[in-house]
Amino acid sequence: MSQIVAYYRVSTKKQGDSGLGLEAQRDAITTFAKAEGYDLLSEFTEVETGKGADALDKRPQLAAAMKLAKQHKLPVIVSKLDRLSRDVAFISGLMAQKVPFIVTALGKDVDPFVLHIYAALAEQERKLISQRTKAGLAVAKAKGKVLGSYGKVLGKRKAAEAKARDQKLKPLLLELWHLSSRNAAAEIERRGLGKLSYKTITRARARLGLLKIGDVA
Repeated sequence: MSQIVAYYRVSTKKQGDSGLGLEAQRDAITTFAKAEGYDLLSEFTEVETGKGADALDKRPQLAAAMKLAKQHKLPVIVSKLDRLSRDVAFISGLMAQKVPFIVTALGKDVDPFVLHIYAALAEQERKLISQRTKAGLAVAKAKGKVLGSYGKVLGKRKAAEAKARDQKLKPLLLELWHLSSRNAAAEIERRGLGKLSYKTITRARARLGLLKIGDVA
């Protein structure tokens, strides 16, 4: 029975800790090996993003898998090509190591040139996804949506400002409790204390527990 060296990779620490993705890769390789008459000599598991020109330096498990495979003149097997990389230059660098690769999703007899083509397609897909994501963010930003951690910070800041404003308004809202929100807003403006919408008054009353049944929403 021929032997192979298995390589598994997930791209985040969270996935590595949970095993998410690893079991699917292991099942695919185990099933493929059994069907094709291969025996697993060793297995290597990596948790790393794999991005950048020095990706192999960041992936010691892949380097170890290739070293073992080279010593025994065996192929390295992965479940999908993107478990190696979506970067054409990186794939080319691996091929230059003269270690054959088997991708279960593509079959055992795929020519290295074909692997380059698939890598090029995967890289292009990654670029298109990135472009679509950036375009979507730009559209959302243009529509006035606040995104990411900045949006969370801004949201907390607005909540704090609303709380401070409520406390300043509380004595006045208690004094005008008998009025509807609309009439209270009009009375505040009449007194020269600022112009507030009745909706602002209603929300402040709700937060302070002063909202009356039947009050203007």
